[in-house]
Amino acid sequence: MKVLVFHIGPDRYGLPLRSITRVLPAASLKQVPLAPDFVAGLLDLHGEPVPVIDLSTLAGLAPPPVWFDTRIILAEYRLPGRSAMIGLQAEHVTGIETVEPEALRDAGLGSAPFLGQVAGGSAGMLQLVELDQLLVPAVRELLFRPTAAA
Repeated sequence: MKVLVFHIGPDRYGLPLRSITRVLPAASLKQVPLAPDFVAGLLDLHGEPVPVIDLSTLAGLAPPPVWFDTRIILAEYRLPGRSAMIGLQAEHVTGIETVEPEALRDAGLGSAPFLGQVAGGSAGMLQLVELDQLLVPAVRELLFRPTAAA
């Protein structure tokens, strides 16, 4: 499986390429008043607002500065009955790696439900981000209003 590798603090994480639609350089975001701290803001993507989640803040770290290798990873986020675009602000995006499925192991921890299996390697341990587990229901409802029935 191919994954895009980035950092949350000093640790390496990966998001499967099949989950990603585009990777953009860091951009100016519109702030979202009264949103949780990990909501970095709204990205204007060709006139469509896309909520952006700061992965470092979501993981409980202080918001990092924007580095030259900070990126916004765009992905389709599954919602009940539909999907919507979401942005993930990730620091130190280093590239693409191959993770063999047989190398993946259960992390054995449940403290952050959006963090999945881990794999070891010569560059250090890498943990997968589970996009479907990224947001709790209350935050999903805040960021993605239900569509009106036709």
